[in-house]
Amino acid sequence: SPPRVGFSLSTPSHFPGKQQQPYNFTNSTGILYITSRRIIYLPEKPSKEFQSFAAPILNLHDSHCTAPWFGPNVWIALLQPVQGGGIPTPSTGVLEIKLTFKEGGAFDFHTTFERVKERLQQAVEVSRISGDGSGSSRAAMNGVDVSNVNLEDLPAYQEESDGPLISPVGPPPAVVATNQQSNAQRDSGIAVEEERPRSKPTDADFGAPTEPPPGYEETQIQGLQDEMDRRASEGARRS
Repeated sequence: SPPRVGFSLSTPSHFPGKQQQPYNFTNSTGILYITSRRIIYLPEKPSKEFQSFAAPILNLHDSHCTAPWFGPNVWIALLQPVQGGGIPTPSTGVLEIKLTFKEGGAFDFHTTFERVKERLQQAVEVSRISGDGSGSSRAAMNGVDVSNVNLEDLPAYQEESDGPLISPVGPPPAVVATNQQSNAQRDSGIAVEEERPRSKPTDADFGAPTEPPPGYEETQIQGLQDEMDRRASEGARRS
């Protein structure tokens, strides 16, 4: 986290009932770390009263971020103190921890915290199922190998094939039917003449014919005979 993170630990004021021994401790600036098992806060200027703070992740509950109109964002959670950890346990059993991110990063920290906590809870549940199925979460956590807990996000899917993409659209049905029919005839043992592609017609195919059509000469002779008969009949009429 950024080096300017404020730390506050106090008895929650919103809990019902009177607090017999209220507790309150603050530190203005420090560095916050999150590991696979706990969060750690180191003050910028350690003192005899406050050297460091560490809390198991599974002992933090109801965590959330607040974004005030003025001022930096704050991460808030309820802490269940560890016995013998140097923090007095109030009558309510929990303390309120506030982390003030003066240079940003509260929501990023909250996202990382929730992801790690979810993975740890899954590991504890697996440990309970594989064991006798009884005991507290703290006892189950003692039997969890944190090094085997994967805290990384799953990689995004990515196509790794270097070959050409195959079109999902198949060939036309007519072509497939023709090929199947031709293959079936070949497999039957009967010789089948394969269809050859027809050549396109050229200009020479549409040229003028070199020979006269059938009956052309008879038609010409008959026409000349009719013309001679017509002229002979006209000459006889004039005489």
